[in-house]
Amino acid sequence: MAKTYSIFGAGASGLYTAWRLLNGIVDSESAKAKQLQTGDTLELFDWGQYFFNKDNQGSREAGARVCTWHYKDDPNNSYLEVGGMRYSYWDGNNDGKSGGHRLVTKVIEQLGLKPLSVPFNESTNPLFYLRTKNMYLNDITSSNPAPYNADHYAAADSPDTGFNTVENLAVTADSGPSTRAEWCKFYQNGVINVDLPDTSVFKKGDKLSDIGYWNLMFDQLGSEGFAYTAAGNGYTSNVINWNSAVAFQANNEFTPGTEYRTLKTGYSSMFNALFDDILRLAKESGVTFKYQPNTRLHSILSTIDGKVRYTTATRANPNKKNAEGFADAAWMAMPRASIEMVAQATRYEDHEGTDVLNDTQVQLYLESAILQPSYKVGMFFKDPWWANNYQGDDAATYPAQINSYEVTQDVINNLGKQGFPPGYLDAMKDPKNNILEVPYASTDIFIKSVEHAIQARLTVPQEEQLLAASERNTIGPSVTDTPIRQVVYFGNNALNATGEPVYGLLAAYDDEQFTTFWRELELGPNQGRTTPVSQDTQTLDGPRTVPDIMVKMLRQQLAAVHFGPQSSYLSVPEPLEARYMDWSLPPFNAGYHAYAAHYDVCDVQQKIRKPSQLINGADANIFIVGEAYSNDQAWVEGAYCTAESVLNDFFGVTPLIDNTHYPFICPCGK
Repeated sequence: MAKTYSIFGAGASGLYTAWRLLNGIVDSESAKAKQLQTGDTLELFDWGQYFFNKDNQGSREAGARVCTWHYKDDPNNSYLEVGGMRYSYWDGNNDGKSGGHRLVTKVIEQLGLKPLSVPFNESTNPLFYLRTKNMYLNDITSSNPAPYNADHYAAADSPDTGFNTVENLAVTADSGPSTRAEWCKFYQNGVINVDLPDTSVFKKGDKLSDIGYWNLMFDQLGSEGFAYTAAGNGYTSNVINWNSAVAFQANNEFTPGTEYRTLKTGYSSMFNALFDDILRLAKESGVTFKYQPNTRLHSILSTIDGKVRYTTATRANPNKKNAEGFADAAWMAMPRASIEMVAQATRYEDHEGTDVLNDTQVQLYLESAILQPSYKVGMFFKDPWWANNYQGDDAATYPAQINSYEVTQDVINNLGKQGFPPGYLDAMKDPKNNILEVPYASTDIFIKSVEHAIQARLTVPQEEQLLAASERNTIGPSVTDTPIRQVVYFGNNALNATGEPVYGLLAAYDDEQFTTFWRELELGPNQGRTTPVSQDTQTLDGPRTVPDIMVKMLRQQLAAVHFGPQSSYLSVPEPLEARYMDWSLPPFNAGYHAYAAHYDVCDVQQKIRKPSQLINGADANIFIVGEAYSNDQAWVEGAYCTAESVLNDFFGVTPLIDNTHYPFICPCGK
């Protein structure tokens, strides 16, 4: 009998699930019975309507909480990312200690997008504007500290030092977890393993998963030390009161050594390629693929005979059901807030079958994900007035140190083609010399480091070759305690190199309470609200034009960051175009998620993906996938990994990559 599989949500996890259902390999008879065959139906529903290709156009670029925005909506022009914007590159090494987002890297490779993958790294000498003081990281010293009265001279060092201080309670550079599997064990068993003074409210042996991270940081760093780290790291979401064990690993990601990359066609283009490949695979296999945009999942139940019964609503009238359907298996490829909206439809009635989402234990586990609202404002300018290599009359007093040099494998290959000495290239690739994939802000230090590695002096032509091949503009960011929080520099990244250059920056990248600062400027002082915030689905529509009053506020704060505290907003030119995305709005209600304290996050990851596992005697083919309950929250990798784990463990699909040392979700002590 023909099967129907239904996926609700056409973001990262929904597209990935559809793709893997069609291209997955199975090696058992029971798994073959679950595999989509000729005559079966694969449905993909989405509340919004993304622009996937010329035959499936929409109101915004693809990717759910990834959203590329091009200047004047022309894909040949410069672009900004007003949602998720990068991934951590994996070098293909299958050992446990090799970093990177392995599934995203593999998907990009399999879709033929690897030639479009480009570095997207952070500056090694970022600009800060904290408590009205402009300063660069390399200039923060004991004689020129940051303006905080922090304990133990912490203001004489990087604000990220606060993370290291707290992490040293259980993890040091020479001890603690170093692989993905080891971190999973740490989430379950990690404790404070140093003696603490009586003045601390915590003590040696306290379980970190049961401690709020804000509580722990405040206890260890004091008021001023916490304020410095909270403001100076750029992400307020990093220092909320979430699960300390998970926070140790997550904040560890922001240390040097990670190579971030993106796609030069925009990060959304990965999802365009996924959608196109889904169409191809479905056609080749004889599976009927039905893409149904502008359709919201309204309710979902498991029937007595093992089917899944669902109702849908239209985008125009999302609170009223208008259709009913049945599936052999259903995936809720959506975050916590969207799941909660579905659960509300059946919460107050009795039903035949199983109301999985409203079971008490399922609700408990759903609440393990903390919603973290975020807000991004993008601007395009005629000139890169903020850059340290810009020489115009309106150049910034405190420019962003975005120039950098980095030797990658592509740089090695390029230099080899130019006749660079093979011995020099071998020395630069040698991990012992710490040259490969290490960004350098200073030309002199970069050249000296390479010369030390090759044990020779470079000639002037060789220096020129090396600098030209390895020059990379970084994204910054600049960090401030004003409501813009972070400024990220994209520059002129247009595919059309012959056109008039246009330079982009994220003028505001903020989260948590700072999102409300900008929301009140969306309307202005002489305009009443006409749409309830609870019904404002701007994130489905796409980036909105920034009103003049918000533009002026942004220019004021950008001026303080780049020209000093007494500067006029007129120091910053009027942008050519500006738009915003408020990720605190429905249906996502968050830019990303974090695990709450007092949860075994490994058990959450294992159980919530098939929530009927939490209900005695129930077995419903309803699955939850996405980054919210993943081992990589806030990343596309998390969405892919939860989806892959469901297909591996419940449908017998062979893993896309060798996961011996890379558990897609935490294995709970296995």
